[in-house]
Amino acid sequence: MGDIVGRLFREFAVIVALAVLVSGLVSLTVTPMMAAWLIRHQPRERHGRFYRWSESAFDALQSGYRSSLDWTLRHGRLMLFAMAATLLATGALYVRMPKGFFPQQDTGQISVTIQGAPDVSFIAMRDSVAQVSEAVQSDPDVQDVYAWVGANPTVSQARMMINLKPFALRRATADEVAARLKKRAAGVSGVKVFMQVRQDIQIGGRSSNAQYQYTLQDADLSELTHWSGVLETKLRTLPQLRDLSSDMQRAAAQATLEINRDTAARLGITAQQIDDALYDAFGQRQVATLFTQLDQYHVILELDPRWQVSTESLQHLYVRSSITSQLVPLSMLGTLKDGVSPVTISHQGLFPAVTLSFNLAPGVALGDAVTAIDQAALAAGKPDSVVASFQGAAQAFQDSLRSQPWLILAAVIVVYMVLGILYESPIHPITIISTLPSAGLGALLALIVAGQDLSILGMIGIILLIGIVKKNAIMMVDFALAAERNEGLAPLEAIRQACLRRFRPIMMTTMAALLGALPLALGHGAGAEMRRPLGIAIVGGLLVSQVLTLYTTPAVYLAFSRLTERLRAMRASSMSAAAAPPGMSRM
Repeated sequence: MGDIVGRLFREFAVIVALAVLVSGLVSLTVTPMMAAWLIRHQPRERHGRFYRWSESAFDALQSGYRSSLDWTLRHGRLMLFAMAATLLATGALYVRMPKGFFPQQDTGQISVTIQGAPDVSFIAMRDSVAQVSEAVQSDPDVQDVYAWVGANPTVSQARMMINLKPFALRRATADEVAARLKKRAAGVSGVKVFMQVRQDIQIGGRSSNAQYQYTLQDADLSELTHWSGVLETKLRTLPQLRDLSSDMQRAAAQATLEINRDTAARLGITAQQIDDALYDAFGQRQVATLFTQLDQYHVILELDPRWQVSTESLQHLYVRSSITSQLVPLSMLGTLKDGVSPVTISHQGLFPAVTLSFNLAPGVALGDAVTAIDQAALAAGKPDSVVASFQGAAQAFQDSLRSQPWLILAAVIVVYMVLGILYESPIHPITIISTLPSAGLGALLALIVAGQDLSILGMIGIILLIGIVKKNAIMMVDFALAAERNEGLAPLEAIRQACLRRFRPIMMTTMAALLGALPLALGHGAGAEMRRPLGIAIVGGLLVSQVLTLYTTPAVYLAFSRLTERLRAMRASSMSAAAAPPGMSRM
């Protein structure tokens, strides 16, 4: 996996691999030494009341497991059906479950974009920003605010950054504060206010009014302008989206001077002279530099600012004729036409581009929003010449969504190959891997119950479960194989003894991993949003897999044992038939 998602998974993989290698080294060296040093057999030792109570509770639990295990061993086909149903349910739930990217964090910072009219002046925009700042600062959860006008090449857009009080001192989350501040700022006339909680992980994309971007590209600017307006209107009807806006400001006033080339040529005036006259008046041309003992000052040539706010000043501009050396009014050389046009034309690559930015409605996953946008563009009849693509976090989400199934498949294949080498069998690794669907089902169900979507952190939890859950089956299968080889037990009795004798370590390791992940799942406070899906996935996967694998693993083990015996019998029969003398028939 590439980009930032690949880097996150890479860090996770490296840390887990190194931790497992170190723990394996400790288990083979330090643990035996400490066991020989510390563990002593004291048969007459009197234990405390808590020990006796916990031991009796565990004995009762194991007795109940023994009875239920005997029942499931008599109904092996039912357990196999349950395992197959678990596999199908996991796949169906993965396909249908809402998928997200990263959880929305409460970082204590809110980014604000203030959009004014395209022809707004700097003074008017500054006053509007001051009013928004006053409305924001009056909120009790706001600590400080700073803003600046001119966030892009025009003064019609301003930026503001709101720092909230520490999480423990606030009465609301950052999202709740942003919704409240947006209502207060709506009272300021003449501007539109867009707010989004600033995230620690921000991926690409251009600067926009919201968290996610949907970009349209077209070589034909007029077609791009038309379809960006159509799609913007269409997307505003989607309930999955909030705060939809476009970076194309179409209503900027425009004055076009169409030069009469014949008249200008007859008077000996070139287009460059007309351009120079306009730039001298409105373009702030530097014409000289004044040097003093302490500093230097640029001399700027321009019209008095009072005359720069109206096109009537063009009536008083003159251009000198190269033929008569007289001043010719600019009004004689062309016709002035008023109109509207975009303030700026953004580009992506080589083509003009319009970016529609949006936030998600409460409780909506990014995957659902992406699907709704694609369907809306298809329903609107967008032509192929208008190329649409998600940018930034939405694009990274799509890339990760395509990589996730291959990532899980690669992990399962690697586990199968390693187990196959260790057991020297292609069958027993399948028995161990059969425990994985129950872990995935538990993780997905836990995320749904907790109101979470399947984000990158939830997927990391599921990948981690692949390494944790299969240890239950490894304990059972390894003990059962040893009992068959060393004690000559039948597969049924061997797997039954394996389940009962390994019940305590299975419960110990599962409870240790579950309780270790519980603080992540129940965490609260600043930054807990990023850790909670990981803990929920681990806890849910361990709970469900613990219940199911204690019964499905023995059934799968017995099914493969019977299959192995049949294959062995068929192989022996075919070999005896091949070794029989010609003309003799097998009885």
